[in-house]
Amino acid sequence: MQETTNIIQEKYGETARSGLSSNHSGIKAVAEAFGYTAEELASIPAEANMGLSCGNPLATAHIQEGETVVDLGSGGGLDVFLAAKQVGPTGRAIGIDMTPDMLELARKNARKDGYENVQFLEGKIDAIPLPDESADLVISNCVINLAPDKNKVFQEIFRILKPGGRVAVSDIALKQVLPQELAESAAALVGCIAGAILIQDYESGLRAAGFSDVAVIDSGADLTAYAAVEDTQACCSPGSCCSPASAKPMHVDLGEILRKYDVNAYAASVKVLAKK
Repeated sequence: MQETTNIIQEKYGETARSGLSSNHSGIKAVAEAFGYTAEELASIPAEANMGLSCGNPLATAHIQEGETVVDLGSGGGLDVFLAAKQVGPTGRAIGIDMTPDMLELARKNARKDGYENVQFLEGKIDAIPLPDESADLVISNCVINLAPDKNKVFQEIFRILKPGGRVAVSDIALKQVLPQELAESAAALVGCIAGAILIQDYESGLRAAGFSDVAVIDSGADLTAYAAVEDTQACCSPGSCCSPASAKPMHVDLGEILRKYDVNAYAASVKVLAKK
């Protein structure tokens, strides 16, 4: 498990340092393909989006003013900043991430745009650094699939939610078991495919943790949308939009997987809903 965690931290740290943002057409295209509007992306720091989404959890979250929203695996702060606008000054949006470079980037973005109702905490999503019954809503975007022990993640989500609290997650889940080569690929793991579990296992894991009204719905989104990030490599030059040395390991390797396998036949972008 520690080896897996180290790989994920390394690759996502590289992405945080890459300079990729909504200012690059391929990055923006990925976010829009998975449900974000151009207006949403324009309303937050461009560097908060690095083309890592597999959905838009806020589209199904029904956030209310004054709520406390917790984002698991918050990255550069994309969903935290959007949630912060919806909860208003009486609410809070809290991001949890285990990668120091991502936390540094998110905090920089928050300072730059003057967000006062956001907070970014270092921690793992299977050991969330928050008190019991402290959140109204837990969101996450293409991160739970990366956790080695997903049942522990589900238990932690249940623990921090208030009674009546809810889950609105975008994630990758499997339609069928992966071919061995794909299942054992480090690039597919970091690319959110190899660590995913079957849709029915996702549902049963949430129910076992105590949740009701569980739904794991295939959004029908085309996972090959990630290939658009590769186009961003063409814009790179020394000292400009990104560094090929840091951006290549994650996005280009994922593009190679998408060309080799019909990933849509095995995996799906899913909308995950549940209540405590």
